Amino acid sequence: MAEPRIFTSLDQLRSVIGEELGPSGWLEVDQKRIDLFADASDQRHWMHVDQEKAAAGPFGSTVAHGYLTLSLLPSFYPMLFLVDGVDMGINYGVNRVRFPSPVPTGSRLRATARITEVTDVPGGAQVTTVVTVERQGGDKPVCVAESISRYYA
Repeated sequence: MAEPRIFTSLDQLRSVIGEELGPSGWLEVDQKRIDLFADASDQRHWMHVDQEKAAAGPFGSTVAHGYLTLSLLPSFYPMLFLVDGVDMGINYGVNRVRFPSPVPTGSRLRATARITEVTDVPGGAQVTTVVTVERQGGDKPVCVAESISRYYA
């Protein structure tokens, strides 16, 4: 795991546009995490929560919800980069999200990030970051998301 990059100004964020940041450390997606997400999202499809039925299904085990994988982005960010010297950072949304491959229960995931755009907004900057989440041993990403954050100085 690479140490997170620490930026002390919004201008420093501009200086790394296009650079890969990371990878993050690994996070395990176990059945407990999947079950808790199923409860929180009220999405209890058998492929996520019924281990016996899922074992005979297309993935051979239960799998994480795509939106669970997406919801892990805030866990990865501080392992990839930190922005000091700002009053506040907020999640502003996502422009595009894809889930190219499943996340079987017990998978270990990590992420890399690439800042693609930094634009001025009143009081700060809007930062567009493409985050790619990979599964240990997988041949395709499990999530690719264009995430938007705003930092206010």
